[in-house]
Amino acid sequence: MRTLAHLSDLHFGTEDPAVCAGLIADLAALRPSLVVVSGDLTQRAKVPEFIAARDFLARLPHPQLVVPGNHDVPLYDVVRRFAAPLRRYRAYISSDLQPFWRDDELAVLGICTARSWTWKRGRINAQQMAGIHERMVGLPDGGFKIVVTHHQFIPPEGGVFEHMVGRAGRAVRALEDCSIDLLLAGHLHVGFTGDVKTHYETIQRSILVAQAGTATSRRRRGEPNAYNVITIDGMALTIAVRAWDGSRFAQVSATAFEKRSGQWRRAT
Repeated sequence: MRTLAHLSDLHFGTEDPAVCAGLIADLAALRPSLVVVSGDLTQRAKVPEFIAARDFLARLPHPQLVVPGNHDVPLYDVVRRFAAPLRRYRAYISSDLQPFWRDDELAVLGICTARSWTWKRGRINAQQMAGIHERMVGLPDGGFKIVVTHHQFIPPEGGVFEHMVGRAGRAVRALEDCSIDLLLAGHLHVGFTGDVKTHYETIQRSILVAQAGTATSRRRRGEPNAYNVITIDGMALTIAVRAWDGSRFAQVSATAFEKRSGQWRRAT
């Protein structure tokens, strides 16, 4: 059994210090197998913001797998945005834009979907899809496979099907070919779960999606600061949401899923 802490959209530069301290304490008590951060560590990709994000990550449990988001690419510094979009991220957070972590139960791969020219929306390119295949195909049977991006593949329930990661349809077919079990993302500051199979008609494989809200930023969208705790035991998992109640993080929901005959279903 493995436990993942899934954080997203830290947005240092707009962080709430009390929430940051509470999250550090909550994760220290949780002691997850892996901390995953699905992008937007900063608000405007400024050096002081990256330093604050780096120092925050240093206080969280390890190991960690981190990918950048569109806010980690400069927006108003146009020269840097196109000439060196992720230089500061590489310098202060990680030089690896396709991080990979594996043990005898899990394989987790991060993909950078942030782009200079689309800025907000993000994309996956053919080289990255090939990288997923290289890392994930051929792993031992029975392992659980996860891909982490900043931009989402499906909308929230009742949401419109827009602002998805670019080339999402092609990417989902590549994920299906690689037998990916779970996608983790952020970007929307809204937490939800779903299955790509319900949104892409040509997909036969069930791939579960877990979106995280904003963990530490004051830029909330109708939800409190929150993060996901994902517990994986074979082909069964539970996605619990821990949210800030004004003084600490506490669990507000938990949804269990089981994979039966190749399809993810809510456990009863």
